[in-house]
Amino acid sequence: MFDEPESALSFTAQLRLLAQLIELAESGSQILLSTHSPVLAALPGARLLELGDWGWRDTTWDELEVVGHYRSFLDAPQRYLRHLR
Repeated sequence: MFDEPESALSFTAQLRLLAQLIELAESGSQILLSTHSPVLAALPGARLLELGDWGWRDTTWDELEVVGHYRSFLDAPQRYLRHLR
């Protein structure tokens, strides 16, 4: 089990970790991962469960709240940055 293994990793390092997770999965390993990383959540074939005010729900990568937030931020950073002052 991994609990937020990406917390100290750069984007590139997260991609390397994802590659290792893919190798583990392809070799038959079962992976249980808790993450806020849209990179690691993109693990092919993963069953994604999201925890929120609603409780637990099955979801897809595109429907993850964190993915929506990252997309929104990358589309218009000032939308978020103006609230930091």
